[in-house]
Amino acid sequence: MNSKHSGFFRIGLRAGQIAAGAFVLTAANAAPPSVAGLTVTTPPSATAAVAPQPAAQPVSESRLDALGMGDMVRISVFRNPELTTEARISERGTVLFPMIGEISIVGLTPTQAGERIAERLRSGKYVVNPEVTVSLGQVNSRQVSVLGSVNKAGRYPLDAQNVKLTDLLATAGGVAATGSNLVTVVSASGTKTDIDLAAMFRAGDLSKNVALQPGDTIYVHKAPMVYVYGEVQKGGAYPIEPNMTVMQAISLGGGITPRGTQRGIKLTRRGDNGSAKRIDVALTDPVQPDDVIYVRESLF
Repeated sequence: MNSKHSGFFRIGLRAGQIAAGAFVLTAANAAPPSVAGLTVTTPPSATAAVAPQPAAQPVSESRLDALGMGDMVRISVFRNPELTTEARISERGTVLFPMIGEISIVGLTPTQAGERIAERLRSGKYVVNPEVTVSLGQVNSRQVSVLGSVNKAGRYPLDAQNVKLTDLLATAGGVAATGSNLVTVVSASGTKTDIDLAAMFRAGDLSKNVALQPGDTIYVHKAPMVYVYGEVQKGGAYPIEPNMTVMQAISLGGGITPRGTQRGIKLTRRGDNGSAKRIDVALTDPVQPDDVIYVRESLF
């Protein structure tokens, strides 16, 4: 192709490109087409995304942080030590505070209670820009009773870190040496739930580790016992383990003394009618709850 024709070709190509660009621009600015009554809408811009909402505080944590009737609180105002007040929340859910009188704080968290008192001081023009702090001294409104075979039986408060069954048992010093793995939880409404702690941990099923409610009662049952006496190192009552034998029970008492004999072991067992029956047993025989093992003295 000669240079003259080449020049015309370039001019024509450039004009075609300009026309194509104009067509694209016109199409981009055109309204979305409507086909058979169906209107095509353009998607919203990515910049119009909805802002994430703050996570709400869990109901259980809010409930366990709230002040209740009977709780002891300490109220202090920054730079106003004369306003420091220690009070018990009344049955009406109120406390008496200097200058503002009776104010309801039941159901509020300590932070919310401080804000309410500060607002009353500010609106009454008693204190300029008050900073009020409310601290919980003693929890009386949400407690759980722990009874039975535990090391420290008593009433313990519920809070956000102390709400599960195992939490309260640990607070009570754990299950005592004479306690069993069976725990009964009685709710304030009277519902009873039996929980086998050993089975729960063996299976790894922590759904049995129930969350407690104010007014609940935990009762740890006494373990079934076997009683060993006679020619043993240390006679006494010992908890029965699963599949425990007579030999294992005697070993809990330190074993047979040099004066004792394995041939002189007697076992007393109580029948269904309440009568006691003495039987001869072998060292490998299983024991039952409330069995009494007696090791006799050797005759030689």
